[in-house]
Amino acid sequence: MPGGKFDFMYTEVYFYLAATPVISLYILMPVPFLEYIFIDYHSSTPKYLQLANAIIEAVRNNKLSKNDTLPSINELNYNFELSRDTAEKAYKHLKATGILGSVPGKGYYIKNTESVPKYKVFLLFNKLSAHKKIIYDALVTGLNDQAAIDFYIYNNDFSLFKKFLENADEDYTHYVIIGHFIEGGEKAAEIINKLPKEKLILLDNLIGGIEGEYAAVYEDFEKDISGALEEALPQLSKYNTIKLAFPKGSYFPQDIVQGFLTFCTQYAFNYSIVNKLQTEAINSGEVFITLREDDVVTLVERILSETNLQVGQDVGVISYNETPLKKIILNGLTTISSDFQKMGEVTARCILNNQRVHEAIPFHLKLRSSL
Repeated sequence: MPGGKFDFMYTEVYFYLAATPVISLYILMPVPFLEYIFIDYHSSTPKYLQLANAIIEAVRNNKLSKNDTLPSINELNYNFELSRDTAEKAYKHLKATGILGSVPGKGYYIKNTESVPKYKVFLLFNKLSAHKKIIYDALVTGLNDQAAIDFYIYNNDFSLFKKFLENADEDYTHYVIIGHFIEGGEKAAEIINKLPKEKLILLDNLIGGIEGEYAAVYEDFEKDISGALEEALPQLSKYNTIKLAFPKGSYFPQDIVQGFLTFCTQYAFNYSIVNKLQTEAINSGEVFITLREDDVVTLVERILSETNLQVGQDVGVISYNETPLKKIILNGLTTISSDFQKMGEVTARCILNNQRVHEAIPFHLKLRSSL
C-alpha cells in the first residue's frame, strides 16, 4: 500500500447536558481504515471510482456503519498518494448516490447504508476503442448506480487475461467478460470455467467450451457480415471485387472471414483477404472492407494521395463498427456494425434481473456515400 501509516479516523460523539443544546465533539478513535482501501494501479477503473467502490464494499460488509466519519480529503491524499481532485471526486460520487453526507468544517460521514449498490461487477474488456466506450457507457447507464464496477483491460493478451481472472475477488456478483485474443485464446474456456456460471456474462464474443448455464450477449460474426453484405448487394453490384483487410495476428474472429467467403462465393464476386493494406494495390471496381480503425485511415489516405479514384464511384469503402466520426469521414463511411448501445443495455438487464439468456445483438448496415 503506498503512503504512510494511518490508524485513526474521526468519530463524532454526542454529549447530552442538562439545559444545554447538543454539543458535537470530535475525538480520535482507533479505526483500521487502511485495510478497507486498495488502489489497483493495473485496473482501468479510475482511481476515484476505486476509492468510492472500496468504501461501498466496506459498508456492504458492515465494516463501516451509518454515521461513521471518514478521513478528510487531505488524509486520503497523504496516505494513498491520491490527488486532491481524485479524493474529492470519490466523495462527491458517493454523496450523489446518497451514501455520504457532509458537515461543513467537520467532514464526511456515512449517511445512508441502504443506498449501497446491490451489485459488484468485474468488467474485463480486451481493449479500449470508440465502440467499446459505447458498450461501457450504456452498461453504466443501464445499471443506474445499482452496481460498483471494477474495470480491467488486458489488450488481447491471454496471459494478462488469465492473471486478472485468477486474481479476481470471489465476492463479485457478476463477471462480465469480452474474450478476444491474438494468441492463446484456445485456453480461454479453461480459465472461464473456473468462475461461477450464475455470475458469468460473456460479452461480444461467444467463446466455445464454456460449461453450465450462463448469460451471453454477443455478435454472430459469420452470419452478421454475410447478412449485411447481402443487404448492400444493390450498391455492391457496380463493383467486381471485394477485399477484406484482415491482418495476420489479428484478434478478430475467423468467423468474419468465413462469412465474407460465403457471401462472395454465393454472389460470384472476385475476392481476396488482404494481410497488409499498406502495400495492397487499389484499383477501380474494388470494394475494401476494413476491420481496424487504423486500416480505414490508411486506406482513405492512400486513395486520396495515390490515386485519382472517386470513393463511392470507382472504389468502395466499408468500415466495421459504427462510430460517430464515420458519419463525417469522406462525407460518410458506409459501416457494418453491431448495435453496441443495445449490447450494453442488454448486459445491464441481465445483471439487474439475474437473467442467464443467450442473446445475439442486431447487426446493421449504414449505407453512406463511400459505397
